[in-house]
Amino acid sequence: MQIGVIGLGRMGGNISRRLMKAGHRCVVFDTNTKPREALAKEGATAAASLAEMMKMLADKPRAVWVMLPAGQITEQTVEHLGALLEPGDIIIDGGNSFYKDDIRRAKKLAEKKISYIDCGTSGGVWGIERGYCMMIGGPNEAVDHLDSIFAALAPGFGAIPRTPGRENGASRAERGYVHAGPCGAGHFVKMVHNGIEYGLMQAYAEGFDILRNKDSKDLREDERFALNLPDIAEVWRRGSVISSWLLDLGAAALAKDPQLKEFSGYVQDSGEGRWTVEAAIEEAVPADVLSTALYARFRSRQEHNFGEKMLSAMRFGFGGHIEGNESIDPEPKSKELQSHSAAKAAE
Repeated sequence: MQIGVIGLGRMGGNISRRLMKAGHRCVVFDTNTKPREALAKEGATAAASLAEMMKMLADKPRAVWVMLPAGQITEQTVEHLGALLEPGDIIIDGGNSFYKDDIRRAKKLAEKKISYIDCGTSGGVWGIERGYCMMIGGPNEAVDHLDSIFAALAPGFGAIPRTPGRENGASRAERGYVHAGPCGAGHFVKMVHNGIEYGLMQAYAEGFDILRNKDSKDLREDERFALNLPDIAEVWRRGSVISSWLLDLGAAALAKDPQLKEFSGYVQDSGEGRWTVEAAIEEAVPADVLSTALYARFRSRQEHNFGEKMLSAMRFGFGGHIEGNESIDPEPKSKELQSHSAAKAAE
């Protein structure tokens, strides 16, 4: 299948490569010429503009995957595509847009009979090798049409044992992607996924901070332990109930530098954690751990402890996030959505 990919950063570039490896034909665009030229050398067709991309996409309906940061740049790109595409064509937002923005965009594009799919995409810089876990929202017909695209990007069954009770039949979920519901549902599920990620990472970070400080001079001498954190992280990876990919990344960072000296502990939040807490408030669902994990990231920007260095190390491990290279706060939501949230809170 032929597909356009807009945004060739850490995720977009590797998504294109994984698709091409599976035999799909990618037409790629980025405002930066270097990544599109690099992908052209690997077999992609590079477009110099969105208008040129539309001419290069010969398969009908045309499908365009947008892989850009959430906020104004994605908003403008989707709006521009809406003016270029034809009825029946499909836009996929594979970034981390706010799910209420998806609902609004889908309604607007539906007026032109253009389908909109929101696809929460997890996998970070490792996705090209491991595959991407995808949470998809959108109309059935459009999602089914792109099934071969999602299947190529997903991890597949892999070596993970099948869940008891799911032995009969092969579902998309078992292969690493799920059609969660209508427009907005995919990014909503991904939003909560990232909120949980905050909580998991914070638990590891606090645990390792407690371990590290067990040799504190404030403790009785016979109760002090100089613990080997790299070895503890390693043994927890093997047969422990708290083993996980996040722990794998933390263990790798500690093996490289037990003091995590290259990390300051300044931890950003990309927006999904905030939106998850907002959703919990709207639904009156207690979210103690997820809320506290978000507030810990705010605090990390004022003072840094070892636990926050551990958080930074794990974020760098799975997403290549570099301290100081991200905006301090996620881009604010539109005034329309802010007013709606305020009205809901007042009810």
